[in-house]
Amino acid sequence: MTSSVGDRIRAQDGHLHVPEHVIIPFIEGDGVGPDIWAASQRVFDAAVQRCHGTSRSVVWKEILAGEKAFKETGEWLPQETLDAIKEHVVAIKGPLTTPVGKGFRSLNVSIRQILDLYACIRPVRWLKGVPAPVKHPERMNVVIFRENTEDVYAGYEWPSGSEEARDLMEFLRIRLGVGLREDTALGLKPMSKWGSKRLIRKAIRYSLERKRRSVTLVHKGNIMKYTEGAFRDWGYELAREEFASGTVSEDDLYSEYEGKVPPGKVVVKDRIADNMLQQLLTRTEEYDVLAMPNLNGDYFSDAAAAQVGGLGMAPGANIGDTTAVFEATHGTAPKYTGMDKVNPCSLILSGVMMFEYLGWQEVADTVVSAVEETISQGIVTYDLARMLEGAKEVKTSAFADAVIGNMDKA
Repeated sequence: MTSSVGDRIRAQDGHLHVPEHVIIPFIEGDGVGPDIWAASQRVFDAAVQRCHGTSRSVVWKEILAGEKAFKETGEWLPQETLDAIKEHVVAIKGPLTTPVGKGFRSLNVSIRQILDLYACIRPVRWLKGVPAPVKHPERMNVVIFRENTEDVYAGYEWPSGSEEARDLMEFLRIRLGVGLREDTALGLKPMSKWGSKRLIRKAIRYSLERKRRSVTLVHKGNIMKYTEGAFRDWGYELAREEFASGTVSEDDLYSEYEGKVPPGKVVVKDRIADNMLQQLLTRTEEYDVLAMPNLNGDYFSDAAAAQVGGLGMAPGANIGDTTAVFEATHGTAPKYTGMDKVNPCSLILSGVMMFEYLGWQEVADTVVSAVEETISQGIVTYDLARMLEGAKEVKTSAFADAVIGNMDKA
């Protein structure tokens, strides 16, 4: 931070108005959160200063959630924190723990649902020098759009033997003729046309704006025909109704264009989820932007990240119509708390996404180039060191030092 005075971002008519000295709230997170946040903040400030001197800066505003919030306020997710995120439009956070015990929903899920951050966006690509378990990690360059507010994560479920489960089973038996074992636990999988379409709309818009090649709807509609199958159908319907001039379906591509994509068009196609997990490995380069329901998106985000270095290298963001929260995608790793040990790249690269979102592209590019240079020099934290022959294993803070030192080479 190069200035103690800043102003907040304002969102108007779908556009961000970002001041030169911008206030951004942060949640440092639980477990390893303080370590990776301290490292990441130094990297962010150094990149902004290198690119803009004193003409631009980020004024960091700490807000509380998780264990630190509970110790100081008695609440795991204070209303003041949610209000601050809404007021400032953009925020960034480390990993948060979920309190142990019945009745507590994941804090991460709560933030997404309360603030209606309906699109979880996870770009997955290989950075030069990162060790990977596949032969050609450079072929991976996808952006996953995961619906964030519906599906099984909506949280409607009842335990086996509960009065609620028995009542619902009785209703299902009498009204719908559905017979279930008495010891069955029940859950609902709500997926709306409105919720699915707004996620797919954001994915298609992203693809058109970034000149990506395709949007693939990933679903299990061969089994769940009226939820995931509908997600697929609603996606094609949306493309026809709202993006006819910018998209072409895969069927039309071959029936009308002999398989050759017309200039400026994004191909909209679909794949069944289990087959897509295979194709993500075997035909990686054929895929670009992936749009999918909540649970599928959870699986695919981690599976894709595994091909390019793991969750330590995986950035993410939760974005709604007016608010965005960027976050490390891994957990709190409590056994490493305070050890200055873990890889901060998930949070650093989430910051890259944040700077791109703000329109500060030079800052984002500077960070990525410096991270790549550092890893190519074999300077890595323990998670990558064990996979990289001849690596120099360093602590979290020392990795940040090396990244900052390499910014002059960016």
